[in-house]
Amino acid sequence: MTPPIRASSLLKWKDLNVSPNELRLDTLRCGQSFRWKQNNGLWSCVLNGRLVVLKETDTSVMYGEWEEDKTIEKDLRDYFQLDKVSLSECYERWSGIDPNFKVKAMGLKGIRILRQDPWENLVSFICSSNNNISRISQMVNKLCVQFGPKVATMDGEGFYAFPPLDKLIGTQDQLRELGFGYRARYIAQTAAQIAAEHPDQKEQWLHTLRNVSFDEAKTALMRYPGVGPKVADCVCLMSLDQHEAIPVDTHVWQIAMRDYRFNLTGVSKTKTLTPALYKAIATNFRDLFGSYSGWAHSVLFTADLRSFDDRIIKEKKEKAVKKEALIGEVVLKKLIVPDPVLDQDNEHDTHVRRSKRQRKNTIG
Repeated sequence: MTPPIRASSLLKWKDLNVSPNELRLDTLRCGQSFRWKQNNGLWSCVLNGRLVVLKETDTSVMYGEWEEDKTIEKDLRDYFQLDKVSLSECYERWSGIDPNFKVKAMGLKGIRILRQDPWENLVSFICSSNNNISRISQMVNKLCVQFGPKVATMDGEGFYAFPPLDKLIGTQDQLRELGFGYRARYIAQTAAQIAAEHPDQKEQWLHTLRNVSFDEAKTALMRYPGVGPKVADCVCLMSLDQHEAIPVDTHVWQIAMRDYRFNLTGVSKTKTLTPALYKAIATNFRDLFGSYSGWAHSVLFTADLRSFDDRIIKEKKEKAVKKEALIGEVVLKKLIVPDPVLDQDNEHDTHVRRSKRQRKNTIG
């Protein structure tokens, strides 16, 4: 079957009915998912075997359709966890707990944790080792183009689904040629190991880790090549419903040391992120934010990304302008509020002048 050829100009837009405090599409570029493409205000990606296109408005998020598909909205609400977590309530609670979070959150509304496909999420974060967001995105795109099925062409650009596990078994040499380096072996071996251990379920087995404890899920993931504590925590948080997972890297370590006075006695005097220090930082964040601590941690991490500096500054300026306008409105109302005493005096003066004119007219 030939993949359909689409034109973004023919999209029919529907409203997700989600406020800016609950979702902004910058969530898609903060290091969780690496396949969304942004062009001319549109965000595009293959999700659950179909091409999905989103755009942001001042008041909501819209999704596009070429023909009616009643499952798109359901899939998107699940992907963004819109019916499971009230982000505005979480922001309010975290801001009450932590003054630093309150400051950072001022310029970062609507940053959510995605609920991704666990297999794609696992392979993507195996690629993340000693890497940056831009290069990870390039590597994941290569995986899709080389090994995934083509789903559609839109405005001349091809869109591919993430490759199933079977397609990545035995691909070590090909991945090395594509520039994956030592990660090539990790990806190919992880695919082969999961297939051998779970021949009936294969990558679908990963979904069962949503129904076990955080510790069980993390331990299960760390049995695979290229999966250390950070990769396991990312997968637990971003695809396995383990909301207390705290991925710790050098950025999060810097945040912990710079912005928080965590109890790191005995583990802080080191130049490397040791397992003991990793565990201590994660535990302190969990103790501070409680349930959904991984979500709070993600906002702090995003606020530390240079690519978000412009947005943070813009939102803070907008809030300052709104605050000044509100103050001006209050002052103006105070200026025009009628003074009862003054009004009575004015009425008395008017009455006196009117009486004098009447007397003058009568005498004349």
